[in-house]
Amino acid sequence: MPGELAGELEPIVAEAVAGAGFDLDALEVQQAGRRKLVKVVVDADDGVGLDEVAKVSRAVSAVLDAHDHLIAGAYTLEVTSPGVDRPLTAQRHWRRAKFRLARITPYEGPGFLGRVGHAGPEAARVLADGGIRDVRYRDVAKAVIEIEFKQPPTEDLKLLEQDASGMIDTAGTEEEPK
Repeated sequence: MPGELAGELEPIVAEAVAGAGFDLDALEVQQAGRRKLVKVVVDADDGVGLDEVAKVSRAVSAVLDAHDHLIAGAYTLEVTSPGVDRPLTAQRHWRRAKFRLARITPYEGPGFLGRVGHAGPEAARVLADGGIRDVRYRDVAKAVIEIEFKQPPTEDLKLLEQDASGMIDTAGTEEEPK
């Protein structure tokens, strides 16, 4: 039942979240005793601060109250931003992870650590093992951000910036933008 309810609420909640200027990353409904817990995870290219969470919470609360016949009872609303352990599963996740270090596990072959560059529609450019390569989203079993406690090397960032504009490839020669 909670899964079905989440499916019914998703378009309504997504519209409210988008109206507040954010992306709905996840919606989950759980039964918690006599109440339901409605958990809404939102994200944006520039991240989500506490003031923005409050704004989204008010918008979602209003829309849920307007559709209280769907929830049919008391509920608790929890609006949050994704944690750093959220897997990179969509292009927008990769785009928002630009210049971050990610642990990437492909379906085939060994996993590796790479710094995320430009995220295109089908693949992200990743600096790994001294070279830039395309990582197709459909080939990735799991990818998560690695926490760094120091600034990334300036050379890595410069290389990824140049690559994003199509100025160089891994060999340092001119190439067309992808």
